[in-house]
Amino acid sequence: MLRIDAAVLLGRGVEPAGVIELAAGVERIRAALSRYEVPLGRAAAGRPVLPAVQVARQVAHAWITFQHARYPRVAELLPELLADVERAHAADPVAGRVPLVGAYRITASLLVKLGAPELSLCGTLLVQAALAAACDGDAMAAADLLDEAAAMADRVGDGHDHHRTGFGPTAVEVARVAAAVEWGDSADAVARHEKATTRDGWRWLPTEHRAAHLLDAARAYLQAGDPIGAGRALMEADRIAPAEIRHRPAGRDVLAQIARDPAAPTMLVHLAVTLGVG
Repeated sequence: MLRIDAAVLLGRGVEPAGVIELAAGVERIRAALSRYEVPLGRAAAGRPVLPAVQVARQVAHAWITFQHARYPRVAELLPELLADVERAHAADPVAGRVPLVGAYRITASLLVKLGAPELSLCGTLLVQAALAAACDGDAMAAADLLDEAAAMADRVGDGHDHHRTGFGPTAVEVARVAAAVEWGDSADAVARHEKATTRDGWRWLPTEHRAAHLLDAARAYLQAGDPIGAGRALMEADRIAPAEIRHRPAGRDVLAQIARDPAAPTMLVHLAVTLGVG
């Protein structure tokens, strides 16, 4: 007697091989994102650093493959590609930004295309890509990416911490502040900051996320010629997460800038002296 499942004979309940392969590929991407902690900006360890030009060619190939709808192949390429762009960006943040943005965008696009439910993860990838684009001076690309992320954030809502990303509408709004600071629009950055911190979602962001944003806000106030506003933002950051000011180079740099201003709060001047900055 042939031992063949009836479902096979009837064509029911059996996933096509291509579907199974693609699902496995998506799982590898999820594992890669978790292992490399891509949304947190940490590069994969234990891999050689490839030149940014070579990585950019890999990203271009992945885009072409995606555009030809060869999704299983894209899913196969992405885990190693994500590791390569992370390391290239860590080694050379300027040259590595464009391939980083491209790889993050392909990853988010593929997961969305395949109906993968990780809206928070996809949205966070788009935010990180937008911030990299902003640092590269590409305001248009950054704005487009943040608009895509905002559409996903509206579906996720505030008050969640899927995949420990803190992703939601408020997270996208504070990312718009950081992007505006990078391309020098201090007025927009300050206005968005003051609006974002009144949202209910502000208090639901992780402490680290809020403190890091407050550093961006302090930079925005400094760009706008408002050292008092910058001082207030920095003191709030120091209140909720002192390590952001006392141990992060970016925090110490902002503190030094504020402390040099005659209108700087006395507390921050003393802190700058204590830390030996300024």
